[in-house]
Amino acid sequence: MSDQNVHNAGFTSSGIARSSLASSMMSREATASDGGVRSGGPTATLQKMGARSSTHSSGFTSSGISSGSQASQMMSQEAKSHGGVTPRGGTTSTVQSI
Repeated sequence: MSDQNVHNAGFTSSGIARSSLASSMMSREATASDGGVRSGGPTATLQKMGARSSTHSSGFTSSGISSGSQASQMMSQEAKSHGGVTPRGGTTSTVQSI
């Protein structure tokens, strides 16, 4: 995954871009959780990475998640909290897909 893909999706150093994939994600996530965007959720995670231009260094790469990286730790924690699987549409899979 490249920082440019994250920026193109609307996650930028100046915030989430209006009328972007990012703003759509934020809206859907807020609607699903009674108006808030969860810290550590897909939208917040991508925004943090977009603001820092740190997607690749976090371990999310075009060939998958790097072993021993922040991304692999995120995936492991998410799998543990979901009975051993990383859920489709969860934070890890959403970030990796972008």
